[in-house]
Amino acid sequence: MKSVDVANKFSDEDIDRIIQMAWEDRTPFEAIEFQFGLKEKEVIEFMRLNSKDSSFRMWRKRMTGRGTKHLQKRVAVDPRFKCTLQRSISMNKISKR
Repeated sequence: MKSVDVANKFSDEDIDRIIQMAWEDRTPFEAIEFQFGLKEKEVIEFMRLNSKDSSFRMWRKRMTGRGTKHLQKRVAVDPRFKCTLQRSISMNKISKR
């Protein structure tokens, strides 16, 4: 993937969102592929082209071996996240303390 292809394929908002999703621990590569069509190797190349060298190295060091970035490697019983302050889904308000 060349930087010219990335510039033509994605809007600035999409580029920002892909970078944000790549940095998030809880967002798997499969979610990026589903939403933007980029496989893991393409995300790595995308990050290389759209980050400073030091930021890319820091991101790669952080992501290497991280099980949460792959759906297959997750060990959580319930993969959904629910804040402890959230009431039932019907009310969806933060409880008072």
